[in-house]
Order: sequence, then C-alpha cells, then structure tokens
Amino acid sequence: MGDIEPPILRTVSKVAEIPADQWNACANPHPARYNPFTDHAFLLALEESGSATPETGWAAQHLIIESSEAGQIAGIVPLYLKSHSQGEYIFDHGWAEAWHRAGGQYYPKLLSAIPFTPAGGPRLLIRPGPEEQMARAALTEGLIALTRQFNASSLHINFLPEEEWNDLGAHGFLQRTDQQFHWLNRDFENFDGFLASLTSRKRKNLKKERQRALENGIEVEWLTGDDLTEAHWDIFYDFYLDTSNRKWGQAYLTRSFFSHINSTMPDNTLLVMARRDGKYIAGALNFIGGDVLFGRNWGCIEDHPFLHFELCYYQAIDFAIARGLKRVEAGAQGTHKLARGYEPCRTYSLHYIPHDGFRQAIENFLEHERRHVEQDIETLKNYTPFKQDENQIQNKANKESNDE
Repeated sequence: MGDIEPPILRTVSKVAEIPADQWNACANPHPARYNPFTDHAFLLALEESGSATPETGWAAQHLIIESSEAGQIAGIVPLYLKSHSQGEYIFDHGWAEAWHRAGGQYYPKLLSAIPFTPAGGPRLLIRPGPEEQMARAALTEGLIALTRQFNASSLHINFLPEEEWNDLGAHGFLQRTDQQFHWLNRDFENFDGFLASLTSRKRKNLKKERQRALENGIEVEWLTGDDLTEAHWDIFYDFYLDTSNRKWGQAYLTRSFFSHINSTMPDNTLLVMARRDGKYIAGALNFIGGDVLFGRNWGCIEDHPFLHFELCYYQAIDFAIARGLKRVEAGAQGTHKLARGYEPCRTYSLHYIPHDGFRQAIENFLEHERRHVEQDIETLKNYTPFKQDENQIQNKANKESNDE
C-alpha cells in the first residue's frame, strides 16, 4: 500500500477562484438545510460588488482543503483578514482597545464569518463523504497555523452552529455566547393560528399594531424570483441608504450588490414592500433558506406607526407559515421583538488568541459574560407573549421559590 498523501491546504483571495459547484458541494450539500449566506453566489456578490474587499477592510483568505480525488475540494472556511471590527455584530471593540492600551496591535485579525450578516450557519464547510473527519481536523489546524502565519492577534469564528462551537471549543478556542430573537414555527396553519397561541392581551396588541400599520391606504406585497426587477432594487437601495446613514453613518453594501443577487439568487430573495398612493414608501429584505427565513435590511422614506414591525416581523411570520419554514431569524438585537412572538435564542462564536496573557484576560471575561447571557435569556423567557400551560406555571413557581 502506498503512502497516504498529506492533505493540501491553500488560501484563495477571491471566491471566484473556486468553481461554484465545488464551493456549493461543501457549503450546501443538503437542500433542506440550504443557507443562502454560505452560497457561492452570495459571497461572490459581496466581493464583486466592492462591498467586502481589501479596500473596505475585508481581505479574503478563504481556506481550502483539496480532496484526494483529483479536481475536488473537501472543505472550505470563508475567511477574511480584517483591519477593523465593523460589520461583524459580535463586538470586540473593547478587546481591541484593551490590547492597544497594553502596547499590542489588535489588527490585523482573522475572521470566519459572512460579512455584514449576523445570521447563523456553518463555518467549516465540509463535503459529505469519507474525508469529512480528515477535512474538519485539517481545516481546524490550518486556521490556527494561518493565525500565526499572518501574525494576527486573534482568530474569530462568528455565528456558527452549537455543534461546531462545541467541537472547536475542545481545540483551544475560547467560547462566547450572545442572544438574538427568533420566531419559531410550531406548525401554525396561518397567522391566526399563531395569534391563538398568545395571551389575550398580547393577541389584541398585535392585531391592533397590524391594523394601525396599514392605515392610510398602505398596501404590502411580496416580491421574489422573476417578480424582482432592477427598478425595485433602485427603490429599496434608497431605503437601505436612509437606514444605514442614520444607524451606522455608512452603507456597507453597494448598489451593485443587489444587482448581483437579483441575477444569481432571486428565488432565495424576498422583498416585502409597502406602497401608498401607488408609491413605494418602505421595504424589508429577506433571504430564504431551506427551512429558515432570514430578515436582513429595512428602510423607509415615510414614517408610519408600526410599519417597521409589520414589514420586518409580521409579514415574515406570514411568509414563513405559507412556505412551511421552521423559523424566522430577524437579525441582531431588539428586545422589542419579544412582545411580537420572537423568542430569545443563543448565538455562538469562537475566539483563538495566541498570546497567553491576553488570552487569559479574555477567557476570564467570557466566563463572566456567558453567565450573564444565560441569566438574560432565562429572564426574557418570562416575558414571552405566549400562553403558559400548567407545567410551565408550576416550573416558574418552583424556580421563583428556589430563588428566594
């Protein structure tokens, strides 16, 4: 028997260097769990539109492991060498400041994430087959080696699944948690079925908000697939710029990005648009996964009470029920989502820090932070708008008794 060749690891500076079919065989091998953000088309749109490039602080160093079968790729990690911490939604600005005060240099750092996208999904993209275990181990070792090769202060992996978080945590990565609000589809037949699961007071509030949102003759439409046109994206981009300039002072995505996704993945894109007197006044951008609807961007040129909630949260629920999707991930932050049926859920990130002293300081911080995140989630669960069955009421009473 001949010697087994060691796996070949390499980096590419552009998604375009990898054929789409090879990338997607690793990124989305299971249609039922399709994630639009790891799709070759989405990442290519970010790069070719000038949104995520070295000039904007996102220098791609996508890590590739080649299969023993000629011409095939066994695994990929979307990876960027970062010169700042903008557009990530897992906040490490305080770490950077502390490291600089101590005389260190925090940037460049390595980041495995989807630019400008606080949505969960795999980060070690592995082609199914006999080489899965080998590919996962080699990519993990490769990430650590690249951190030292680039003399990066740290390596970060954001919004990965819990299973990956646990696996890599056993390899010396520091574990971090945070929380978002997701809507979970409990086999509702329609929006009224969802409303029936709420307490009477919350149910009345939601009905009233939906009625108020559509006052003044406002109409809502869903646009996806062939219904989407460049004219729609021109209008939506104005909405996006308005929100971006007010919230962050800058727009991460270029107008060209929306043209790219319109031409390459329209069936996985949903625009929820509101119009009044024949004119579009607001819109929300979503991406459609195999079993998840991902809410991403919103904007408007007219302010109307509760219109934001209608387009971003209630219409998303309507669409998810109609499509049989299991949940809606409505983006980062926002405790206001809780009263509207979105429940607190953990998000996961990993952090590899070579410097022993800095690593110990961050590890201590994360241990304390994880406890607070768990406490916050447990507290927030007490304020969901859902009816409680007898077991939930008893468990809550027992917990309160134990806390006294």
